[in-house]
Amino acid sequence: MKYDLVIFDLDGTLLDTVQDLRAALNYGLERAGYPPKTADEMRRIIGGGVYHHVVNALPEGTDKAVVDAIFADFKARYNAHNNDTTLPFPGVHDMLKALKAAGMRVAVNSNKLDEDSQMLIDAHFGSLVDMAIGDREGVPRKPAPDSALEIMAALGVSPERTLYVGDGDSDLMTAKNAGTDGAWVSWGYRTEAELGGLPIPHRFDDVRSLQDFILA
Repeated sequence: MKYDLVIFDLDGTLLDTVQDLRAALNYGLERAGYPPKTADEMRRIIGGGVYHHVVNALPEGTDKAVVDAIFADFKARYNAHNNDTTLPFPGVHDMLKALKAAGMRVAVNSNKLDEDSQMLIDAHFGSLVDMAIGDREGVPRKPAPDSALEIMAALGVSPERTLYVGDGDSDLMTAKNAGTDGAWVSWGYRTEAELGGLPIPHRFDDVRSLQDFILA
């Protein structure tokens, strides 16, 4: 096999989290007097970390105190209800089992808050994921390579033997910045047109084709 480690994005790649994120964001928005977001609007908002979910949902130039208050409501609501409707995308669980059976190391690098990332990974994947890192204070978020490099160092795998998989532009940029091979999946929250013209080293439209590529 070409790879010893696969690092996955979480939201939009392994887990469909959009409805729980939307419910939490709308809770904060409505408490502050702003209109709720649709599921399609939420898909476009996701990315860059949860604070930016709130920033991206509000009119440009909204006072930071307002953003912070909505973010506090969002965090509290999401932490209590982050797994109400969230599920793995079809085929993901079987793919992870196949990777582990083949001796592959599996990790997750997410811009979701670390506490929520760990909880959801434990709930849905357990020991199928060797290591997971979410958004932590003082550590740059994707597309900075810091967390990806930390994962590779901890698991003893070089960038040359690592594949980074995600659904967004920040994932493709993280792969490039960390020196790994990169793959984009089309079933997530970003269309190809929304990637800003970034080169796509490998593209996959279904989970099984991704699995077969990794294990080839």
